[in-house]
Amino acid sequence: MNDWVEFRHFKYLLAIVEHKGFRAAAESLHTAQPNLSAQARHFQEIAGVHLFRRSSDGRIQITDTGVAFEAIARNVLQARDEALAALVAIERGEIHSLRLGCGLCVSPELFHLACEAHKKLIPGCQIWPVHNDSVRLVQEVISGDIDAALVTLPVSDDRLQIEEIWRNRLMVCLRANHPLAALPALQPEHLQENLSVLIDPQRHPDAHAVLLKFLEAAGVHLREYSRVSHPHELQELVKEGYGFALVCEGTVHDAELTTRPVAGMDWALRTAFAYNKQSHPKTIPVLLRCLKKQLGVFRA
Repeated sequence: MNDWVEFRHFKYLLAIVEHKGFRAAAESLHTAQPNLSAQARHFQEIAGVHLFRRSSDGRIQITDTGVAFEAIARNVLQARDEALAALVAIERGEIHSLRLGCGLCVSPELFHLACEAHKKLIPGCQIWPVHNDSVRLVQEVISGDIDAALVTLPVSDDRLQIEEIWRNRLMVCLRANHPLAALPALQPEHLQENLSVLIDPQRHPDAHAVLLKFLEAAGVHLREYSRVSHPHELQELVKEGYGFALVCEGTVHDAELTTRPVAGMDWALRTAFAYNKQSHPKTIPVLLRCLKKQLGVFRA
């Protein structure tokens, strides 16, 4: 057990690493330099780590472990602050409901996990799901119309905290009775004439552009294709014989359809959790940490 570790250890040692010296760190913390030195020595001796070394001129040199510590300590202290802010908000009754968005291509199971994770934090909190395309959800998070959203990457906006939480391998969806379904994996050239059902590019232009780059790198150049507005419609058109589609692994449930990987290709749909940096319910960062921890268990 590491019960001897306290937040002050991370705070003190982070200041030393950031300032690359004891005097400047002590001044920033408004504490005496001998006290700071004692805390640093105590932590490193018990943990068995060396975060820095003193040079002949008295300066300190940060070790590789020290570089890692800087990022880890910031994360630990941020988690402490986020947890306290969430508890205060809950105590004050500030969290009455949660408006959580789910992108069209986001796994329903992933969205369910997010909802359940927040229910564990505040069982009585009403959750209002909002389903839409990722582009629209991002705008709603920015405007404050919803509190957070699970969206498909790429998404980029300085006003948002965006963290990737999951990757789904893309598979080729085709009719189970198609001759190519007999193969364990399709070759990229099999897609050239057969991949002809896609999500409408306007639903997420940036994601569509990434998909085209994937295909072009594999030598697949699309010309004409059918466009749909929802992932479920992809399967319907494939079933009706309009061609192949790309879907997330595990999403096909129709007995007339099957999926195959593309040999040598590591294509994936990336899902991120997004919320407004400046304005969000104080439980949102804690929810994200809980969700990431739970998903890490599933990956293992």
